[in-house]
Amino acid sequence: MQVQPSYRRDARSLLVLGLPLIGSHLAQIAIHLTDSVMLGWYGVEELAAQVLAETFFFVFFIMGSGFAFAVMPMVATAVAEDDERQVRRITRMGVWASLGFAALVLPFMIWSEGLFRLLDQDAKTSVLAGDYLAIVGVAIVPALMVMVLKSYLAALERTQVVLWLTLSGVALNALVNYALIFGNLGMPEMGVRGAAIASLGVTTATLAALCIYVAIATPEHSLFVRVWRPDWEALRDVFRLGWPIGVTNLAETGLFAASSVMMGWLGTVPLAAHGIALQLTSVAFMVHLGLSNAATVRAGQAYGRRDKGALRSGAIVAVGLSAVFALVTVAVFLTLPDVLISGFLGPGDPDRAAVLAIGTGLLAAAALFQLADAGQVMALGLLRAVRDTRAPMVIAGISYWAIGIPASYLLGFPLGLGGVGVWIGLAIGLAAASALLGMRFWRWTGRWLI
Repeated sequence: MQVQPSYRRDARSLLVLGLPLIGSHLAQIAIHLTDSVMLGWYGVEELAAQVLAETFFFVFFIMGSGFAFAVMPMVATAVAEDDERQVRRITRMGVWASLGFAALVLPFMIWSEGLFRLLDQDAKTSVLAGDYLAIVGVAIVPALMVMVLKSYLAALERTQVVLWLTLSGVALNALVNYALIFGNLGMPEMGVRGAAIASLGVTTATLAALCIYVAIATPEHSLFVRVWRPDWEALRDVFRLGWPIGVTNLAETGLFAASSVMMGWLGTVPLAAHGIALQLTSVAFMVHLGLSNAATVRAGQAYGRRDKGALRSGAIVAVGLSAVFALVTVAVFLTLPDVLISGFLGPGDPDRAAVLAIGTGLLAAAALFQLADAGQVMALGLLRAVRDTRAPMVIAGISYWAIGIPASYLLGFPLGLGGVGVWIGLAIGLAAASALLGMRFWRWTGRWLI
């Protein structure tokens, strides 16, 4: 049975599900934000190294998260169809696929210093980044498992626990950073290694807590009973939907990773300013990602019920909410850049003025792509809900790698605009993706509604 669309009802439903997801994403990014802020207080060179290493880690993490993102709409559809056995099968094999990916990429992170040198990064930055990633790279295993369980719980509309666990992780990470980065509370001063140990420990603790909650709160799915037994059919289904999502994620994160490499060519101070601006834009992006996740669940449920009106009206509401927040972000980036950037820098840092000057220009460029970034992540979430992942993968590859990266290089170096030019190139790539992905979704729903 199809329900008549009500935009107010859809907005309320989307926010009830989406706000805890937004909160958990913001809390998750706050863990990395805490690393950046505290390492920025420790030293600009350490901050630059963490930016480089964290970018490298995030590329692999977000690519491997493709299987977790596939779990979300598949479980949402199975819930709508009242198929609890399928919920269990999909979630278990999402864990399997994620662990397989983690095993493949872990060696690249443990031995990453040589790769940074090949990318012509500063020698000291390469050493520090390699030290950080050799430790925090191990966190790819628990981090991807956390993503699968978060997607499973989101599809069941049990998002509050994820929020509270992640918030607890932020507090714990800050405390351990305080002890290990600076050598407080009787602990040795470890700099970037201390930040890496804190992040690894917090991610592992979050996974343990989530597993305990899932085992107690959802016994009907028995996720951990005979979890070692393969289910090849379900694994194939998760892999088939998940790998294009992973490659799509890689295309976008690869764009930002390439921008970090280019900023590293400009020097340690520009790379540090880039890292701060990137952290701030990531905070804004987490709001759009949370709304996109909620839209994926709602649209996946509507797709499972074959409720065409609910699918379309829910999509309109999700896009509208995301656009409103993007406009607020634009205003904040343009009016308060000094306030935002200063929090990452110690008051007596000799490079403070230079980082502030560069970072202000980068945030102005970041304001250009807020609507585009919101549009592309929302379109991707809605397309995943209706099992459309391969064409978006191609669109993302063209937009980010054939348009965005060349534009960043051309504007930043041959045309001499430096870091601002690199970031304008990011805006061009994101705008292309937003337009093409949005057109595809609305054309798809137009055909489905006929």
